[in-house]
Amino acid sequence: MERLSVIIAKRLALGILTLFVISLIIFSATEMLPGDIAQTVLGQSATPDTVAAFRRELGLDQSAPTRYLNWLTGVAHGDLGMSLANRRPVSELIASRVGNTIFLSAYAAAIAVPLSLILGILSALYRNTTFDRSVNVAALAAISFPEFFVAYILVFFLAQTGYFPSMANVDANTAFGEKLYKTFLPALTLTLVVTAHMMRMTRASIINLLALPYIEMARLKGMSPLRVIVYHAVPNALAPIITVIALNLGWLIAGVVVVEVVFVYPGLGQLMVDSVSKRDLPVAQAVALLFAAAYVLLNLLADVLGMITNPGLSHPK
Repeated sequence: MERLSVIIAKRLALGILTLFVISLIIFSATEMLPGDIAQTVLGQSATPDTVAAFRRELGLDQSAPTRYLNWLTGVAHGDLGMSLANRRPVSELIASRVGNTIFLSAYAAAIAVPLSLILGILSALYRNTTFDRSVNVAALAAISFPEFFVAYILVFFLAQTGYFPSMANVDANTAFGEKLYKTFLPALTLTLVVTAHMMRMTRASIINLLALPYIEMARLKGMSPLRVIVYHAVPNALAPIITVIALNLGWLIAGVVVVEVVFVYPGLGQLMVDSVSKRDLPVAQAVALLFAAAYVLLNLLADVLGMITNPGLSHPK
C-alpha cells in the first residue's frame, strides 16, 4: 500500500507538470487565433481610440507572457477569469454547461462499457467464426469513420424518420426520461466510436491468456469455454482492459466537442466552439484546460486500477 501511495504521488506530480505544459500549448494556440476580440465586440464602426481603450480595459494591451502568468496564477487560485465577450465569470459559464457534458459522457459510457466487454468476450469465445469476423469488421468501420460522419448517418436514418430528435435541446428543467430520449443520438454516436477500441482490447487480452497453462488446465478439468473465460481469463486481463476503458472515458469527456456541435447540445464542447468563434480566449482556455485535466486524472485512475488488479505492475523488473 505504501508503494502504491508513492506511485500515485509521482503520477500526480507528473500530471501537474503535464498540465503546465498543456497550459502553455493552449495559451500559445489561442494567441495565434485570427481576429481581435475588442474589434469583434465593438463592431467595425468603432474608432481606433475606442478599440485601444477597450483593449486596455480587457488587459489585452499587456504582453503575452504577462497575460499568461496572470492567467496561470488565477487558475492556480481557482479564478478562471472573466469572459471577454459577455463579461461574466468563466467559472459561471462552465458551471452551467459541465453537468450536461458529464451527463452525455456518462450516458455513452453506460452503454459502451458493458457492450464492449460483452462483445469482446464473445469474440474471444467464438474467435475466427462468422460472428467474430462480423464484429471485427463493424468495429474497424466504426473506428475508421470520424464522429461527425457517424452523427450525420444516425441523423439521416433515425432523426429524419422521426424516431429521435436531431437537436438535443435540453435544459435544467428537462425531465430525466426526456433527457435520455433527446440525447440518445449523440450518446449513440459516442458509443459507436469508443466501443470498437474497448472491444478489440478486451478480445486481444483474453485471447493472449487462452494459450497459458492454467487456462489449459481449467479446460482439462471439464469446465465450459465460457466459464473458463469469465472466471479465469477475464480477471487476469483486467489491467489492460481497465486502462483502455479509462482512456476512452477520458476521450468521451474531451471528445464530445464535435458531437455537441452537430447535435447543438449545450455542453462544454459547444461552449468551447462558440468561444473560439468569438475569440473569447479565457473561456476557450479554461474549457481546454478542463478537458486536459479530466484526461490526466482518468489516466491516473487507469494506472491505479491497473496496479490494484495486477499488483505485479507496481514492482518493476
